[in-house]
Amino acid sequence: MSTITAAITAVGGYVPDYVLTNKILETMVDTNDEWITTRTGIKERRILKDKDKGTSYLAIQAAKDLLSKSNTDPKDIDMVIMATATPDMPVAATGVYVATEIGAVNAFSFDLVAACSSFLYGMSTAARYIESGKYKKVLLLGADKMSSIIDYEDRTTCIIFGDGGGALLFEPNTEGYGVLDEYLRSDGIGRQSLKIDAGGSLLPPTAETVAKKQHFVFQDGKTVFKFAVSNMADVSEKIMERNNLKGVDVDWLVPHQANKRIIDATAKRMKLPEEKVMMNIHKYGNTTSATLPLCIRDYEKQLKKGDNLVFASFGGGFTWGAVYVKWAYDPQ
Repeated sequence: MSTITAAITAVGGYVPDYVLTNKILETMVDTNDEWITTRTGIKERRILKDKDKGTSYLAIQAAKDLLSKSNTDPKDIDMVIMATATPDMPVAATGVYVATEIGAVNAFSFDLVAACSSFLYGMSTAARYIESGKYKKVLLLGADKMSSIIDYEDRTTCIIFGDGGGALLFEPNTEGYGVLDEYLRSDGIGRQSLKIDAGGSLLPPTAETVAKKQHFVFQDGKTVFKFAVSNMADVSEKIMERNNLKGVDVDWLVPHQANKRIIDATAKRMKLPEEKVMMNIHKYGNTTSATLPLCIRDYEKQLKKGDNLVFASFGGGFTWGAVYVKWAYDPQ
């Protein structure tokens, strides 16, 4: 019997209409366009302004985009994995609601939470379910309404994050396309460096935690940057070595869009020229769980069957890793 691999067979994405530019941020906090651009590579980010819509809305739109583009019947989906750091609410998983709303009535669903590595870990999870032979269509969604947890008076974080959603469909393949290898890591040393202090079981919400702004993202930028630069490059290099890939063999790096300098450092270690690196951070900022699928959505028409892709990510926790994928189809 031939080996089953999990191939990516369809892509979808969604970003809200409202564009928050660096120029607008200049009127909100003490910063400027040049400072933001040179340090992060970000020019603008999208914000979901509607107070009545949460992360589920972003995920539903991304899923609908994938379903319509690929002509997939939602009833055929066996499983929906919802990668997110900003679920609609605690306890009731966002993915469950999303699956029902898109008509995936025969699927089961759950949320996967690993900060900015949520989608990468989700790719590994989706692949295992496909490889088991029991599941034929696994929909992996990555979405975050980061604006809901950002303090727009904190210039260290408000310049970085944006809102968005992305989707990939995984299906069985017996021709050697799809997820071929992964190297995933985590280390609790990062617990204090990137976090939201309050709102969990350790520090439940009170009037005091709200007044102290403890429900917003805190980031120790220097520490996170240092770990991200070395670790994202390390795992990307390792997955290449393990699969006997040189820079010339890799067609695309699909990096988490956190900071252009981190992306550049990873590409340099992999000996990849700029034209082989997927980049949309200038348009969307860091959309956390949506960065990787939004890259694929933006570059889908440039991908060719058999292309070697290395996905790489780094996130709070710390969590990080790389996934090696052989692309399964030519541009439609």
